[in-house]
Amino acid sequence: MTVEKGLISLLKGKAKQLKYNLSALYLAYKRKDVPMYAKVIPLITIGYALSPIDLIPDFIPVLGYLDDLIILPILITLSIKFIPKPIFDECKEEARGLWDNGKPKKWYYAIPIIAVWLLIITVIVKNIIT
Repeated sequence: MTVEKGLISLLKGKAKQLKYNLSALYLAYKRKDVPMYAKVIPLITIGYALSPIDLIPDFIPVLGYLDDLIILPILITLSIKFIPKPIFDECKEEARGLWDNGKPKKWYYAIPIIAVWLLIITVIVKNIIT
């Protein structure tokens, strides 16, 4: 029983770290002193993390969650490597403050993701109809 509690505690800690790193990546993406090439991978990472559609759908047993456990941390690590360390450290500290009062309620960040998926669905539907 203690092994299960230890594993659950470890996974919760990793999930919390991912949450802060994703928030820090978003904050770094918005900064003007981050080079343009260093903004591309964080943008892809944030889009993948927020996207309701995964590379491997979650309904596939085990494999569905493996992509979130493997692909997302790889993308986050790669994104962090491109951002200058002092800038990312500042963004991490700012990100910690974002979550102090619970989840940020900025629903409008979802608008671009929803727009992209609506565009994809529209193109698919038009191709099926014609």
